Amino acid sequence: MKAILVMFDSLNRKWLEPYGGGAGVPTPNFNRLARHSATMTNSYVCSMPCMPARRDLLTGRPGFLHRGWGPMEPFDDAFPEILQKAGVHSHLVTDHYHYFEEGGQNYHTRFSTWDFQRGQEGDPWKPRLDAEFAVPATTNFHSDARIRQDFVNRHQAVHSQTRTFDSGLEFIAQHHATDNWFLQIECFDPHEPFFATEEWRRKYSPDYTGPVTDWPTYGRLSDLGARAELLPQWRREYAALVAMCDHSLGRVLDEMDRHDLWQDTMLIVGTDHGFFLGEHGFVAKNLGPLWEEVAHTPLFVWDPRTQVQAEARHSLVQIIDWGPTLLDFFGCPPTGDMTGHALRGVVAHDTPVRDAAIFGYTNHYLNVTDGRHVYMRANDPGYAGPLWDYTLDPANMNARYPLAKLQSAEAVGPLPFSKGVPLMRYRTQALHEVTAPLGTLLYDVQADPTQERPLDEPAVETRMNKTACRLLAEVHAPPEQYRRLGWVPAE
Repeated sequence: MKAILVMFDSLNRKWLEPYGGGAGVPTPNFNRLARHSATMTNSYVCSMPCMPARRDLLTGRPGFLHRGWGPMEPFDDAFPEILQKAGVHSHLVTDHYHYFEEGGQNYHTRFSTWDFQRGQEGDPWKPRLDAEFAVPATTNFHSDARIRQDFVNRHQAVHSQTRTFDSGLEFIAQHHATDNWFLQIECFDPHEPFFATEEWRRKYSPDYTGPVTDWPTYGRLSDLGARAELLPQWRREYAALVAMCDHSLGRVLDEMDRHDLWQDTMLIVGTDHGFFLGEHGFVAKNLGPLWEEVAHTPLFVWDPRTQVQAEARHSLVQIIDWGPTLLDFFGCPPTGDMTGHALRGVVAHDTPVRDAAIFGYTNHYLNVTDGRHVYMRANDPGYAGPLWDYTLDPANMNARYPLAKLQSAEAVGPLPFSKGVPLMRYRTQALHEVTAPLGTLLYDVQADPTQERPLDEPAVETRMNKTACRLLAEVHAPPEQYRRLGWVPAE
């Protein structure tokens, strides 16, 4: 048995033809994949954004209620390690450079082997100390030093997405006839900056001659001033990168065909989250509610045990299910701390694995969906009590915690999933400035899939509150997580 996971970053499902293709970008290889797999119509994020999602992927449980972006914890179960102990070799190929920063440095080490293709998003890679190195005219949104580094990286002969898939295909070519391996091909694209090769850029911006503008600003369009006028070009740049991702996916499907891997190889294709490009008046993520364009994700699963292809599956699934699904495929049970579920029954018969799902950023909106309604619970604006990050590795994204946060540390007893290991906790804060402007929101996404008409239905809101509290209890959310939302902690 063999398995391949192809993972993209910031891929909006509405840009893919199997999910409607409203953006008008041809995605023939996603269409091809949909004909050869089960297409999940109710796949949602869990912890947000990039590395929190990957911790959920590896551990099979939500992490956002206990800490934000950061490393894997020493007590975390990781499905690639479990596979390795069972005799299954796991190999990671990626250009997602956050794996190699302070706040993500111990994810890749959970794999048997790994290959990092450098150069994305201003990755501090190739040195160019000569002042004569010319950065083109740009409207890109970042510091001058980071933009300069990004353009140094772009001068490499082969795009990092291409190199990533080259490396993954090399692994398949070498090992297609062997057994007991798992390959994760993970590319940073179509995450910003929307840097595609000229071949793809010309298809979507054939007449554009202005400054490079493929690194959009995060936030409300109404707050971006003149930069909001760049939105049409940002959309064209994103389209080029989505088309390039589709092409790279096709290369994997070609290898599946060439070596007849469909007979014994599981294939999962998905993303961590989507991306706003003007929807709801926002660009990117993080600074607004988790509307469908970011939270509702594409997911395709081919399971050779079921042989299900060209069929939709409507059961509610999340990224925390991917690890248990891969463990199940190789005959390994999930650990007791995993709250995700193997998806074999979903793929085979659309058998539900949950009645509702929670998702969100740490201390941001608490979101819950039952597949029809999406409820976004805002922070209680009157809550000023303490909130905490629980961790044994105090780092966040690309740096250690600042001294002031380290000075807030308190020792706490074990959490129910920390294997008896005590932790430290560090003060953090609720993101009132994000949730206050719009307040709590409720939508019927079956009747209103673009979430343009918030509901005022107290009975539904009461039911969704109860569901959210139940799910928080199941993952052992700390008491302050209830209080910041205006709820009474579960006893």
